[in-house]
Amino acid sequence: MSNKQPYCIAPSILSADFARLGEEVKAVEAAGAGFIHFDVMDNHYVPNLTVGPLVCKAIRPHVKIPIDVHLMVSPVDSLINDFAKAGADYITFHPEASSHIDRSLQLVRDLGCKSGLVFNPSTSLDHLDWVMDKVDMILLMSVNPGFGGQAFIPSTLEKTKAARARIDAHIAKGGQPIRLEVDGGIKPDNIAAVAAAGADTFVAGSAVFGAPDANGKSYNDIFAKFSKALA
Repeated sequence: MSNKQPYCIAPSILSADFARLGEEVKAVEAAGAGFIHFDVMDNHYVPNLTVGPLVCKAIRPHVKIPIDVHLMVSPVDSLINDFAKAGADYITFHPEASSHIDRSLQLVRDLGCKSGLVFNPSTSLDHLDWVMDKVDMILLMSVNPGFGGQAFIPSTLEKTKAARARIDAHIAKGGQPIRLEVDGGIKPDNIAAVAAAGADTFVAGSAVFGAPDANGKSYNDIFAKFSKALA
């Protein structure tokens, strides 16, 4: 038995027009986005530098949907606090980036957010073994983190199936619902396969913000393509 939550597209602002960010997030919400995905890179844990809590705070009033913050930073605890105060709803981080995974997950929850762990393509799911009760989201990277626009790594499909099995077993024992999110190279032509493997939440950056109809006013066509592929 599967315990998937409703399908959700989470556009990554990493690929948005930063000069018009408020308009961009409003437009994708209107077109059908379920989350706004917020990629935070520190030029330390990953080789890139992106945005901080001030940008999260700036876009928070522009959307009603949850903001899903992916921390690609090390250490994580101080930024967990900052992003919770800035209006994040979900905060996920990489197990390699925390000295105490259980404590960091609990910190996210104590601050009123939903918590999650992020797994790079070569990171084992074994980090979940003793913390499933504190996880609201599992995020699987289908590219190596650090840059947008990369191609989907096919082995992520088997990893997605394994993560789905863990979630279903946890829920069967009375555990809480857990979202299964996949991030990297998601497009209309592969999203159905990712969903069939067990994912319910899909991060799409360049596929959304780089879509042919993405003129700042409407993203309806690309969301219609995603919806059709998931039907």
